[in-house]
Amino acid sequence: MEDVIEVSNLIHSYGKKKVLDKLSFSVKKGRIFGLLGKNGAGKTTTINIMMGFLQPQGGTCRIFGEPSYDISPETRKRIGLLHETHLQYYFMNIKQAQKFYSAFYPKWDFSIFKSLMDKLGLDEKHKISKMSCGQRSQVTLALILAQRPDLMILDDYSLGLDAGYRRLFLEYLVDYAKENQTTILITSHIVQDLEKFVDDIVILDKGKTMISSTLEDFSRSFSRYIVKNGANFCQVEKDEIIRGVESYRDDLFIYSFKDKESVKSRMIDLGFVKNEIIPDKMTLEDAFIGLTGKY
Repeated sequence: MEDVIEVSNLIHSYGKKKVLDKLSFSVKKGRIFGLLGKNGAGKTTTINIMMGFLQPQGGTCRIFGEPSYDISPETRKRIGLLHETHLQYYFMNIKQAQKFYSAFYPKWDFSIFKSLMDKLGLDEKHKISKMSCGQRSQVTLALILAQRPDLMILDDYSLGLDAGYRRLFLEYLVDYAKENQTTILITSHIVQDLEKFVDDIVILDKGKTMISSTLEDFSRSFSRYIVKNGANFCQVEKDEIIRGVESYRDDLFIYSFKDKESVKSRMIDLGFVKNEIIPDKMTLEDAFIGLTGKY
């Protein structure tokens, strides 16, 4: 499949602070891609480089085959961007915003915008400045979808949205992406929302690629094990087998890409001879925290 986004060995720093350290991943055409990482991991800097707002200090980033810092106007029309600040012209009302934005996008679809605004239940003369943060977010998302872009970049789409509208939007977006063969890159602080939505993920840690995989492969290969009554036995350090560790009450939780027998052998080496080791189900959010840590 065609690479819509190609990121290779990106390096970027703010002063002495290195934010991206040889970051690499690619986004295939028609796929829904989750860019995951804790605050400060480099997600927004990566998106700023993708959109040409920053020129990387090292490495390359290409969008539809073009260098991200020199994207042509024709290619920009193919990209729908939701930035974390949800910028809009607040003095406009809903009707004025729709009319203004539609002039820039040749594939503008008013029916998409109207459908989402009907769900919002606001009059078209309602001013954006008089809306709640969540309502403004909904208008912004509708403006992006109505563009019918070939690539959507949604940086923390969930800001201000309640649980019901987040679910409604994602369900709408899945159908929209399939119908239009839209490629989507999405970030969110609410990781569990993405579990049934994304096809592929990359997990960033301190500006590096920690994991780059399909969600299916990651979910199948990464496991959590409960070590009964192991919480206070000894300090357990991360290694090739133990990729994450945390304690809760009396038990120890071990995260690993290895099978149960490998984990059990390693725990015996560490002195957990009599402790029962039990495979434990987990969500994408559990796996994300287990891999990157709580802090």
